[in-house]
Amino acid sequence: MVLEDAKRMLSKYILCDSCLGRQFGGLVKGVTNRERGRAIKLVLALEGHSEFLKSKGDELLKILITNGLFQPAANVLGIQIEGKERECALCGGIMDRIGEYAEAVAKALEGLDYDNFLIGVRVAGEVAEREDRIRAEFGIEFGESMRMECSREIGKEVSKITGKVVEFKKPDVVVLVEVPGPKILVRPMPLYISGRYRKLVRGIPQSKWDCVHCRGRGCEVCHGTGKIYPTSVEEMVVGPVLEKTGGVSAKFHGAGREDVDAIVTGNGRPFVVEIKEPKKRRVDLKELEGEINRRAEGKVEVLDLAFSDKKRVRSLKEKAKVAEKIYRALVEVEREVVDKDLEKLEKSFNGCLINQYTPKRVLHRRADKLRVKKVYEMKAKKVDSNRIELIVRCQGGLYVKELISGDDGRTKPSVSEVLGAGARCVELDVISVSEVGAQ
Repeated sequence: MVLEDAKRMLSKYILCDSCLGRQFGGLVKGVTNRERGRAIKLVLALEGHSEFLKSKGDELLKILITNGLFQPAANVLGIQIEGKERECALCGGIMDRIGEYAEAVAKALEGLDYDNFLIGVRVAGEVAEREDRIRAEFGIEFGESMRMECSREIGKEVSKITGKVVEFKKPDVVVLVEVPGPKILVRPMPLYISGRYRKLVRGIPQSKWDCVHCRGRGCEVCHGTGKIYPTSVEEMVVGPVLEKTGGVSAKFHGAGREDVDAIVTGNGRPFVVEIKEPKKRRVDLKELEGEINRRAEGKVEVLDLAFSDKKRVRSLKEKAKVAEKIYRALVEVEREVVDKDLEKLEKSFNGCLINQYTPKRVLHRRADKLRVKKVYEMKAKKVDSNRIELIVRCQGGLYVKELISGDDGRTKPSVSEVLGAGARCVELDVISVSEVGAQ
């Protein structure tokens, strides 16, 4: 059946070894389509030579010479196939240019730092349609696409030239080759670096805040900076990262966020920096850590930098909603505090479920909905006559300032409600951020 299909196709169309072999690419693994096509032509040439010797004519040999461009068949008749004026009806010579495409890709990859790569191929519409039409005409069932063959064969040649390996799951760089072109598009895949940060001074946001008046363009209100705050944790971390990696841009992913006036101490808050189109992937992370901390001048400190991946970003976001956090809050109460108040707070909030609607202060940017969060433990200590220090161990996503004030009844229960007096948080520290929920 394979030989009969091949004969019928070659009787009508000029086909190079690769394009003929590709029509049967699903049969017999471990050989290239070029080898497969040449083998088919060779078997047909043997058959044609046998027929010729039995004086049954030279029709099959002529088909192989004319449309198969197969020199061994021409040798039987003492003919030399001159030049390559006749192009393959399917690829138009594309499959003979694999080496040329590979050279172009290798050149495009120069200057990039990568260990592995993946080749993608986009075949011109008219070429793909032509192959589909011919396959349908002859009822071909076991064919492979030209796109698949080109990507595989170009990848093999690029690997030989560069010494790098093809990687299908997590390539460092993806190269798109448009054929017959060639048009080469190189896309380094994002690089992910994880770590933890401590924010050691108040008044710094986690992310850059664009000026609300000019939306980042710069105006008189923001003194031309385009920002509400002079700097942020994101800017202090991302700046050195981009310089070291040569990335086009970067995105900062934090495991939740603290208020601008809060500090982060203890083990720090987990984060991941996603670097787009990095030129360098092999970065000395200890050196980078030191550079970030040096430039931050005691405002921010990073630790435990490590290479990461996209899954880590998703995990970070999901766990931040439930992961245990510990806060230290300095609370001012609108009356004198007595020892019984401290006992009452600890008893009321240990293992307590909190019903909390979105705080009024963030309603302009967050949906108004009810969140049910848990306080695992609260410890209270008197500081002076009307101030107490609270250590709150709670579930991620709980707004601690509103847990204290009550937010006009939008958070229940609250410290204000339990004490029967107004209370407000005057100082907030994040002292521990876990990556798993409490039991």
